[in-house]
Amino acid sequence: MNTPSVFNWSGGKDSALCLHHVLQTDTYSVQKLLTTLSGETQRVSMHGVRQELLQQQALQIGLPLQQVFLPENASMEAYNALMAQTMRAQRQQGITHAIFGDINLEDLRQYREAQLAEVGMQAVFPLWNRPTGELVLEFLDLGFRAVVVCVNERVLDASFAGRPFDADFLHDLPANVDPAGENGEFHTFVFDGPIFREPVRYTLGESVRRTYTPATDADDNCFKQDDKPVYDNAFWFRDLLPL
Repeated sequence: MNTPSVFNWSGGKDSALCLHHVLQTDTYSVQKLLTTLSGETQRVSMHGVRQELLQQQALQIGLPLQQVFLPENASMEAYNALMAQTMRAQRQQGITHAIFGDINLEDLRQYREAQLAEVGMQAVFPLWNRPTGELVLEFLDLGFRAVVVCVNERVLDASFAGRPFDADFLHDLPANVDPAGENGEFHTFVFDGPIFREPVRYTLGESVRRTYTPATDADDNCFKQDDKPVYDNAFWFRDLLPL
């Protein structure tokens, strides 16, 4: 089919595994990666990864990168308007599908589907409803390598930020933390793997504590507790410095 598609790229493990699967088939033709960044900090939304490292990822993957810069503390209405404008432009370029690495957050899926339907596009979720424990083991078995860049301090202490995402990390996770961080417990930066030509080189920087309020109830960066979004969260970020 080779359906023209845009891939919503966060730079983390779920995105990387999802893109790997998509590139193994001829169902979708990925025209570009699309990533949202903070307009103020020039960093990937929520993950806190520097723009330069995001660009290096795209370079090593070999796909064009479109960056969307979000206003600081944007309202839900402003966020939706900006993303609608962005996706409408994709549709005008002949792109009909948007691919996401989401796994099992039903409210997020419904939100994405509804927003895309308004501009005549369809959402695709190749990893949908797969067991998260199975996915993280597949990620590691395929040879992907990632580092943890952000942790929610409600469930993980600051020492987890900056650790390699590996078997030791998974072993040390508390029982209430999803192994894929699907409930917003942590985020990762992928720097090597089968979709990369060469590894993205970096060194660890400082740890910083920040608070975060999602732009929308359907935000995948929002920590969930009893299936409800929890606001005013504190996160520990570990900065990554390009080499």
